[in-house]
Amino acid sequence: MSDEVIRIPFEPENNRSAAYDGEKQVGECLLRVNGAEWTITHTGVDPSYGGRGIAKDLVLAVVEAARAANAKLISRCSYAAKVLSKPEFSDLVIETGEPPQCMLFPHAQ
Repeated sequence: MSDEVIRIPFEPENNRSAAYDGEKQVGECLLRVNGAEWTITHTGVDPSYGGRGIAKDLVLAVVEAARAANAKLISRCSYAAKVLSKPEFSDLVIETGEPPQCMLFPHAQ
């Protein structure tokens, strides 16, 4: 792990935001895009980078991109759902009434 600042770009071509330490990818927030409805399916960060707020920044990069695209968000990722539960995101979030669960690894608990 370097002392560099972690870069977190939104990568629409990959349907995600990603975290980079230099050239090394250390995290991502994955989406499934259906027009103006974006579903966050997974947020994850390399454990050696934990505790630095990277996961939250990954979700916030998606929020910023969704606002710019006039998209709405659904979270199937429990971490993203927690971030998006704050009142400042209520205009973006579509509540499905279903509990979030990671869709990338649906059997992992």
